[in-house]
Amino acid sequence: MHKTLMQGIIAAVAMAAASFAAQAADAIPLRVGITSASSDIAFYIADKKGYFKQEGLSVTFTPFDSAAKMVAPLGAGHLDVGGGSPSAGLYNAVDRGIDIKIVADKGSTPPGYGFQPLLVRKDLVDSGRFKTLKDLKGMKIAGSAPGSASTSTLNEALKTAGLKTSDVERVFMAFPQHVMALQNKAVDAAMTTEPSATKAVQSGAAVRVMGDDMIYPNHQLAVVLYSGAFIKANPDAAKRFMRAYLRAARDYNDGLKDGKIAGPNANEVLAILTEYTNIKDPAIYRSISPQGTNPDGKVHEPSLKNDLQFFKDEGQVTGKVTVEQVLDTSFVEAALKELGPYKAKTVKK
Repeated sequence: MHKTLMQGIIAAVAMAAASFAAQAADAIPLRVGITSASSDIAFYIADKKGYFKQEGLSVTFTPFDSAAKMVAPLGAGHLDVGGGSPSAGLYNAVDRGIDIKIVADKGSTPPGYGFQPLLVRKDLVDSGRFKTLKDLKGMKIAGSAPGSASTSTLNEALKTAGLKTSDVERVFMAFPQHVMALQNKAVDAAMTTEPSATKAVQSGAAVRVMGDDMIYPNHQLAVVLYSGAFIKANPDAAKRFMRAYLRAARDYNDGLKDGKIAGPNANEVLAILTEYTNIKDPAIYRSISPQGTNPDGKVHEPSLKNDLQFFKDEGQVTGKVTVEQVLDTSFVEAALKELGPYKAKTVKK
């Protein structure tokens, strides 16, 4: 009896191992573009916690210097998924017939989560040169790239002060370079994303004047993008990816509290961020203002439309492309039917 039982156990283990090997062999390979930013956190969580594997997906991350550089490989089908900005370049590509879709929220600015604040050099604040937003007139202000969603944020800040983009000098450089530019007084102000924003403030070079959650509430700054080729070739895998992504986005939201990574799930989120990004000190991530990521994946359509109109007004987009042409909510909707709405994790007493 004992021998028979042992043989049964061994057979069961062998069958499980064979099944696992078969699943691994049959896993669908997916190429995902990332910018190695903190807003890639849901991708990282889904990878670390095995959500992609559970959906039968084998995900490979490909880092890019900027989201703008993902547009061409997404359009050509060399990337299946990307995490990028709803930029002028994206809309121009779609207008030219390149098939790319915005499918979910990746980084936005709900109240309390202004992860791309307006910074002004500390010496200009101390001297009284800068007191209110009207004092931005004539200043040299750093941004990330022409036609990026962040340029629309600056426009909204200027509008509240009765100013136009022509009233300031805009300089474009990568976000990490903003810190040195402020320190060297090469620029007067900057719209800088985290964690570079916190680094600039901690260095004493700049003052955080206003979070972009106050400047432009619920602004859709980063999105999940699907290649049209991916959608057409493997819609089932596209649905699986979204299920894994939303599970991870919910884990991330369980790590948030009062505008910080300080929720019930904070330690797990911080551990994954420090493992997957170049910043290895969790204290830095504890001090930043993190991005919002909708736990149900929904994008803020009004801000997409507002940004597109701004790009057209600036001459960055000249075609007749619309947000409706670019947006596909079907994958989020399908995932929500299975997962249900988000329920926040509560602290056990």
